[in-house]
Amino acid sequence: MAQWHLRSHRKPTGGLLSRRGKKKRFQRGSVFLETRIGARGAKIKRVRGGRHKVKVLAIEKVNVVSRKTKKATQAKIISVVQNAANPHYIRRNIITKGAIVKTDLGPVRITSRPGQDGTVNGVLVEEKK
Repeated sequence: MAQWHLRSHRKPTGGLLSRRGKKKRFQRGSVFLETRIGARGAKIKRVRGGRHKVKVLAIEKVNVVSRKTKKATQAKIISVVQNAANPHYIRRNIITKGAIVKTDLGPVRITSRPGQDGTVNGVLVEEKK
């Protein structure tokens, strides 16, 4: 089902707004596809200007960079520990930017946007003492 993410036709009081122009196709947004933990699956979406976005539907590995060693490695995602976007995403294991996931290397904060970039990158979180 397509959704139309544009300005409402109503004022906060309930009255109708006067139109300031026609609804244009480039003004609408796209449906949020939730990135889950599992075997990699992706969807390619054509966007304005003929470019493409790769929307990750499921992923099981994350590219992790350690701030101390400055080295990048891949780690297996176990579960989502914290997600500021929505508290229900934690129990549903949905990954978004800023989410903290538990991996075999330790907790990792996601720095990429899986629904836009087509990859999941993160930074190793060091516990403060």
